[in-house]
Amino acid sequence: MNNNIVVTDSRTGKHYDVPGDIIFPDSLTIIDSRTGKEYAVPVHNGTINAMDLRQIKLSEDDFGLMTYDPAFMNTASCKSAITFIDGDKGILRYRGYPIEQLAEKSNFLEVAYLILNGELPSKVQYNDWEYSITHHTMLHESTKKLMEGFNHDAHPMGMLASTVGALSTFYPDSHNIHDAESRKLQTYRLIGKMPTIAAYCYRHRLGLPYIYPDLELSYTGNFLSMMFKMTEMHYKIDPVLEHALDVLFILHADHEQNCSANVMRSIGSSNADPFVSMAGAAAALYGPLHGGANEEVLMMLREIGTKDRVPDFIKRVKEGEQKLMGFGHRIYKNYDPRAKFIKETADQVFEVTGRSRLLDIAIELERIALQDEYFIKRKLYPNVDFYSGIIYQAMGFPTDAFTVLFAIARTAGWIAQWQEMLVDKEQKIARPRQVYIGAEKRDFVPMEKR
Repeated sequence: MNNNIVVTDSRTGKHYDVPGDIIFPDSLTIIDSRTGKEYAVPVHNGTINAMDLRQIKLSEDDFGLMTYDPAFMNTASCKSAITFIDGDKGILRYRGYPIEQLAEKSNFLEVAYLILNGELPSKVQYNDWEYSITHHTMLHESTKKLMEGFNHDAHPMGMLASTVGALSTFYPDSHNIHDAESRKLQTYRLIGKMPTIAAYCYRHRLGLPYIYPDLELSYTGNFLSMMFKMTEMHYKIDPVLEHALDVLFILHADHEQNCSANVMRSIGSSNADPFVSMAGAAAALYGPLHGGANEEVLMMLREIGTKDRVPDFIKRVKEGEQKLMGFGHRIYKNYDPRAKFIKETADQVFEVTGRSRLLDIAIELERIALQDEYFIKRKLYPNVDFYSGIIYQAMGFPTDAFTVLFAIARTAGWIAQWQEMLVDKEQKIARPRQVYIGAEKRDFVPMEKR
């Protein structure tokens, strides 16, 4: 008798070998060929409950069947109403609204409100929201002393993650995670203070004095002021760059159950406060496989050097000698919907800052790749990271600060994911199972006999 399990669709009577990619509409009948026993497993929203598999046993003392899914490639860990992605069709929506509409017609704070509250704000709601965020942008003076303890060459992402975690000690009321009003206050604090922390990280590295928030400026305008203001009484904000930063923040505000969102939920599931939970999420984003892709794109474009060298680079990519950064995505198997809009934003920014030679290389690289059967067959299309790094660089942001900008934008999404997890009655402290492949029971041997 073999060890495979036969899955039967109870509506059609058809049999399938596990694993399979058939989505059953109502229920599964599972016949365990090891024992001959038959089990009924309900299907909800295209999924089965993994705990329903525990009933499938060889004997009464058997633990029961588990699923094995490294990196959660085909496992839903939660139910969420925040972000919808259809990677095959290139669709991204926040609370049902297409990302293209939000990027064109909205601003970051309005989108942050939508992500956190489920609906777009009225004028009164938006004014109250903007006021609350704006008036929580200041940092406790002791926070500045903490940041001054970092070396001048400390990576800004390490500084940001450490400082966000430290805020937990400044706001002990943040431990009241089951109090809705407390969660609202921490939301104001985190969204308001993240740009301030980021700007202080930048200025600390340059040895420049910290610039206090300007309550008369917009969210993104204030951030630009805290970053780049020198001796002028009022920093003059270029509206094009201000809008571009708004767009980039909107495009990065949330992205379903990505690595850092999963970490935010996992840490938060222990009832940790939002500051230390977000420090963990920022640490996940710090990893180059998650938040460093646009920096890799810039390195690639610099390596190519000139527009005329693009065909040779493409050739080496196809031969496996080079990696094509900024193309393809684990989720999107079509053109990343964010990339379409970000390219238009790049054109607007370069009208102000002047055209970069890297942009010419990027455009040529995209043109050739999108016409090449090699990339078309593999569905390698530009993603959001392909142009974002070029825009950030043109605006004056240092390369190693790109992930910090990502973190500012993603703060709204992280908090929304954390709050949704807290009020979900089905959620418990995160505790994955494992498949043990180590040694069987062994007796201890004294050191002199080993």
